[in-house]
Amino acid sequence: MANSNLVHLTAANFQAEVLQSTVPVLVDFWAEWCGPCKMLTPVLDELATEFSGKAKIAKCNVDEAGELATQYRITSIPALIVFKGGKVVAQAVGARPKKEIQKLVSENL
Repeated sequence: MANSNLVHLTAANFQAEVLQSTVPVLVDFWAEWCGPCKMLTPVLDELATEFSGKAKIAKCNVDEAGELATQYRITSIPALIVFKGGKVVAQAVGARPKKEIQKLVSENL
């Protein structure tokens, strides 16, 4: 993850970065071994730059933060969840086109 705008989530920083965020947060629940997840990374990098200051784009590795995946009932990846005010406001499962992910975030700004 080369993009400095992309937030890497862990169990330790999830509360501060997502639940207490003052801007909406799109969380991509992913894994290293997931092909479609890897295809989404460049798209999320672009969106992180586009939404800089308006929303956060974050990635949460389900293998490293299994308790978060369980808590948010992640059964298929990639799973995209938009949080606003600490609550889940939108979600989508599977690799999506950039425009669809943009819309998901834009509708919740």
